[in-house]
Amino acid sequence: MTRTFLGMPASALQRSFPSNAAKAVRDSQLRFNLRKATHTIRDKRASVVGELPDWEELRQAGKAIKDHTLRNLDRYLVQLEEAVTAAGGHVHWARDADEANRIVAGLVKATGETEVVKVKSMATQEIGLNEALAAEGVTAYETDLAELIVQLGDDWPSHILVPAIHRNRAEIREIFQERMGEWGRPAPEGLTDEPRALAEAARLHLRERFLSTKVAISGANFMIAETGTLVVLESEGNGRMCLTLPRTLISVVGIEKLLPSWRDLEVFLQLLPRSSTGERMNPYTSTWTGAAEGQEFHLVLLDNGRTHVLADEVGRQALRCIRCSACLNVCPVYERAGGHAYGSVYPGPIGAILTPQLRGLDSELDRSLPYASSLCGACYEVCPVAIDIPQVLVDLRAKARHPRAERLGMAAAGWIFNRPERLARAQRAGGRLRRFVPKRLPGPMSAWTDTRDIPDIPRESFRGWWDRTGGGDR
Repeated sequence: MTRTFLGMPASALQRSFPSNAAKAVRDSQLRFNLRKATHTIRDKRASVVGELPDWEELRQAGKAIKDHTLRNLDRYLVQLEEAVTAAGGHVHWARDADEANRIVAGLVKATGETEVVKVKSMATQEIGLNEALAAEGVTAYETDLAELIVQLGDDWPSHILVPAIHRNRAEIREIFQERMGEWGRPAPEGLTDEPRALAEAARLHLRERFLSTKVAISGANFMIAETGTLVVLESEGNGRMCLTLPRTLISVVGIEKLLPSWRDLEVFLQLLPRSSTGERMNPYTSTWTGAAEGQEFHLVLLDNGRTHVLADEVGRQALRCIRCSACLNVCPVYERAGGHAYGSVYPGPIGAILTPQLRGLDSELDRSLPYASSLCGACYEVCPVAIDIPQVLVDLRAKARHPRAERLGMAAAGWIFNRPERLARAQRAGGRLRRFVPKRLPGPMSAWTDTRDIPDIPRESFRGWWDRTGGGDR
């Protein structure tokens, strides 16, 4: 399988997760920003989820619908293509990032335009579409507020729902003042860091772009196979502008975003807002089926490693993900390390299981991601589609290549534990030589004792004590 591209800077890909995280945890401002934001979102989620007595039933329904769809994905994808085509749309199939970028770039260039606006575009971040379009002379403008902040700041997203979660208000104000004019309408004079003022500056900046740009690129939260309908949930209204005003709409969507019917959508319209933004209902839900009057519609169905994930009996449950980010907001590792440490547009617990499956376990970074977890299980408890992330993490750890010293150590331990008499001899030897056991392991194994103490070896093993005393009876 060719290496799947998941658009992130090369610097983040060249280091392991522990190395990236070690740098992040030294940034006290980053840790403060993350803690404040994640605790606020997860508290809101807990409040609205607690209002529903049937939340667990909804969760299991979402899991069942997704599992059924993934088992029959081939059939539902064909049904979707037929429905979109019948409604006047055009369907394109992209095997990987390169193919998807070629398709989208070709469609944009065919319109003669050199600018596009974007909304709900995590899949396009995954394939590095902005960079691919720039190479073809096309400028892409992000319209989600957080994505705009990231773009203006020459930054990278660090959260699935709130890509600029690592930025505070003062930093955002500085970015707007320094960079907004380079991309269009400049920030107002005397801009403050009040949320209302920052939102107004973004609104004025984006309004001109919406009214002048003829091509839009979107993602989608869901696709309905029976009607060919795409669905976008958002909170700012920019999605509605992007989806309706341009003459050409191109949607790039992962093949796992499929649902069989409108009836199935009802379940997820309850699960997603509560799990993501902590709202009972999201402010804007936009749906469109095929080409609207006066608009040309293209749907690019993206694989980019997803069929490889689907073939894994344990790992395929990651494809249930609806990108709510609930797992990030409760993860103690993410809260301290932030999203950039994961080296992928998919950070946090879901990224730790999805990225290594999409990209493979060949690089040092991807081999380290399954260990970016304490296995506390908080991610599984809040997942609205019941993805057992700890189970997949453990499965991936078993599949990853391990250092030779570790493999030899595990082989020796297996040989000892395989026979009771070998274990007994090892315990007796350990008791006699306990004074010579180092407090810190040497060489490659030292990482284990950098953060752990080797337990003191007792003078006598439990087995020896039992044999000597008869279990304490004499």
